[in-house]
Amino acid sequence: MRSHPPFDPDGNLWDHIAFELRRHRHERNLSLAEVGQIIDRDRSLVARVESGDTKMQGAHAIHLDTAWNTGGRFQRLVNFAKAGHEVEWFQTHLEHEATASHLRIWELGWMPGLFQTEAYARAIFEGCGVEDVEEGVRARLSRQTCLDRHPRPRIWVILDQGILDQPVGGREIMHAQLAHLVELARQPNFRVRIVPTEVGSHVGRDGSFKIMTVNGADVVYTDAQGGGRLVQDAAEISSYRVWFDLIGDVALPKDASLRLLEDTMERYS
Repeated sequence: MRSHPPFDPDGNLWDHIAFELRRHRHERNLSLAEVGQIIDRDRSLVARVESGDTKMQGAHAIHLDTAWNTGGRFQRLVNFAKAGHEVEWFQTHLEHEATASHLRIWELGWMPGLFQTEAYARAIFEGCGVEDVEEGVRARLSRQTCLDRHPRPRIWVILDQGILDQPVGGREIMHAQLAHLVELARQPNFRVRIVPTEVGSHVGRDGSFKIMTVNGADVVYTDAQGGGRLVQDAAEISSYRVWFDLIGDVALPKDASLRLLEDTMERYS
């Protein structure tokens, strides 16, 4: 159920799309099930879109524009909404992260937040000039409780080698951080692989992202300077799955990645 923020069609473009869908449906005296037939989904999905709990997908917008002869209105609205940034996306991503049964993470710049030690996280916040460093550290560490729930999530992590080589916080902090990652990598639900520097160009250079499986469905969160983006469109999500596999194609195998982690950790001793 939608818990936050409040439904706001005047201030939130996705909520405006939901409002417009409901308005068009009522004008045509259609039921939720009848709209579901138009987009080839059941009535419950239409209800979730109208309430703001689920975002309209691009393919559904095309079906509605065609059926209702809107001149592409829903397609344009969805495209604008997907191109923008919403402050609640990060919080929604955290909620998905906390309950996901599977996590597939590609990280280009930092050790992923779920796996950071307290000292590493503090060094990041201090280096980035965050005003309340300790609050940031507490929030970062609180996210990691999801790793201990039962059943534990299945996690696949692919990291750029530069994350290992960049001495965030100094040698002692990096040694402890890599030791922590090695410990995680030895758990049966956890896989870590490294993309070595010599690979050069590959699709992952475009940026970090995370694929989260929640209740059997995938959601993607992409990182960006100043705020990320939540991806719920099925076609886009399919592309991220392909990209994750392509990045995996150029990553070291699991055992070789673990050896590289251990060797790099020892260099910081």
